Amino acid sequence: MLEMLRLDGPATSTSLAARLGMNTGTVSYHLRQLALHGFIEDDRERGTRRDRWWRAAHEFTRVRHEDPSDLQDQHVRQAFLHAAVLEGMAQLQDSLLERSELPREWASVTEDSDWTIWLTPQEARGLMERVNDVIREAVDATPRDRDHAREGTEQYSIQLHGFPRPGRLISGGA
Repeated sequence: MLEMLRLDGPATSTSLAARLGMNTGTVSYHLRQLALHGFIEDDRERGTRRDRWWRAAHEFTRVRHEDPSDLQDQHVRQAFLHAAVLEGMAQLQDSLLERSELPREWASVTEDSDWTIWLTPQEARGLMERVNDVIREAVDATPRDRDHAREGTEQYSIQLHGFPRPGRLISGGA
């Protein structure tokens, strides 16, 4: 639901429920939970007493991994990241399935790369900050919605993950 509000713009629980094939009450509950945690907010420009419109509170999600001391915070963060990674992978799979049918100019700008390099934690932090700065520059230079987009533009998704190679830093790792 958060992604729909980010990518497609404000919506009501009724319209989201119809798109998702879900019960309006269930969708309303989840929207209130997203609002409670600051992910979405009322769209006061559209809302009425009968129809409550919701919009994303932020354009994107960037989670920094400071070590929360509260175990509950760790579990909530882990659950959120798990859901976000699964959604990102589903989006990546959908993208892969339709690539052969994309117009040539769009097919030529898809990217699938991975690198594994030797870095210290400080070097890794610096690298990720520089990459995020470049992406932020591009975000700041583009319109926020379809109404302000230039002709020929489409939403372009960038997924960026950086992490130590799994199984190497924990006890019992390879």
